Amino acid sequence: MTEWYAFDVKAKKKVKIQNPTFQKMKNGRWAVVGTSPETGIRVVRFLSKKEIEELKKKGLIKE
Repeated sequence: MTEWYAFDVKAKKKVKIQNPTFQKMKNGRWAVVGTSPETGIRVVRFLSKKEIEELKKKGLIKE
C-alpha cells in the first residue's frame, strides 16, 4: 500500500499518516485521514482527481 504524508500543524512538518483511511467529505472531496506519529493529532490529506481515479481502479475507493 502507498505511504501517505500530510502536514502536522502542531509539529510544523510533513509526517507519515498512521492508520490511513479514505473518507468522502461533506463537500464531495475524497481525503486520506489518519493520525500523526509525532503528536497523535488527526491529519488530513486531500486527494487529487488523478489519485482518486487510480484508487478506484485498484478498488480501494467505492463511490
